[in-house]
Formats: sequence, C-alpha cells, structure tokens
Amino acid sequence: MPALALRLLSVLALLVVEQAQAADVVVHASRQGAVLEVEASAEFEADVRQTWQVLTDYDHLAEFIPGMHVSRVLLRDGNGLLLEQKGAARLLFFTYPIEVKLAVDEFPYERITSRAVAGNFKEMRGDYHIEAGEGRITLRYRGRLTPDFFVPPLIGTIVLRKNVERQFGALVDEILRRQKRGPQSGPAHP
Repeated sequence: MPALALRLLSVLALLVVEQAQAADVVVHASRQGAVLEVEASAEFEADVRQTWQVLTDYDHLAEFIPGMHVSRVLLRDGNGLLLEQKGAARLLFFTYPIEVKLAVDEFPYERITSRAVAGNFKEMRGDYHIEAGEGRITLRYRGRLTPDFFVPPLIGTIVLRKNVERQFGALVDEILRRQKRGPQSGPAHP
C-alpha cells in the first residue's frame, strides 16, 4: 500500500507541474455598436520558430482549433497569402456561422496581420504579435469584427470572448505540445 500511495503522489506531482507549465490565456472583449473588439494574450516557454510554425500552419489549423471546420491556403505570394476559413462560434443554443477569406501578411517571427476580403463579415481584421525573449514567448492577438449577420447586443461579447478563449487557448496548447515534441522539420514560412 505505501508503494501505491507513493506512486499516486508522484503522478499528482507531475500533473501539478504540467498544469503550472500551461500558459494562462487572458481575453478581453468589448462592443461598440455593431463592432466587436477582442484582445488575447498568453506568456509561455517556447521557441519563436516553433511558435511561428504553429501560427502559420494554416492548412492544419482546423485539426486543433475548436469550431474551425476548414482552413486552407488558396494562394501564396511571398509573405502574403489568401486564406479561406469556415467554422462556427457557439455559446449555449446560439450558433454563428463563420465563412471568410482573409488576405494575410506575414512578418516572420514577429507579426501576422489579416483582413477579410470576402465572407460574412463587413469588417474583420486581426493581428498576432510575437515577443520572444530568453526562452519565453508573449503572444498577443487583437481583432476587430463587424459581422454581416445579427448578433444580440449582450450575448455578442460573451460569445466572442468564450470562443477566442477556446481558440487562442487551443493555439497556445498546440505550440506547447509541439514544443515538447521537439524541433520538427518542415516549412516555417520564413
């Protein structure tokens, strides 16, 4: 029995260490009229190249981002690309379809900007910023969205905040998962 108790304590200690290493995701959402704005950030231990590889793994985002059903590069020209994404934002019994084509500009290892050029948003802009230092990454996202569909005033910011928490958190989790796995060969889109 003492050996079993010791093993259980060891497993619990490992779980606590694992949870302590996970990044805390902070998300703020607001609304001004029809415009929804969101900011998200997380700080974690990772390599800037690994972080960049996950952020620019556009064709595989739907594999690990909740609510995203399709993500694919339609056209690439240097550090610019046209990206198609489809999915849904959900909260309780509310579901909001998301279909968008984004013009994306990459500034390797520092920033990615995007803006909707087609889809069901009047305006959709987003920016990822990567700050790297001494084995730590601070990842920030800012987005501005004006849906081309009705979003109830009170529920809109809650839906946005909850979905960004899930999606940004899944992105950070994938960065950490790949970081643990070690360096991978493959395109980093520098």
